Amino acid sequence: MDENELKELLARENPEFRRVLEEHHACETALDDLVAKPFLNDAETLRVKELKKRKLALKDRMYQMMLARGK
Repeated sequence: MDENELKELLARENPEFRRVLEEHHACETALDDLVAKPFLNDAETLRVKELKKRKLALKDRMYQMMLARGK
């Protein structure tokens, strides 16, 4: 089973994984909206940093769950 298949399986079967995946996508969308702006004020620049950190933490959590499922 490849990575995408495992993600799809966990998204269907595991409510926690689905929640983390959805939050990851929400961070990605918010981040895309911010970086599309021609200029960011200080608060928006800070928000970009926070979103990147949160997105990475969520990705790490998803991979932990994927590794646990694969065992």
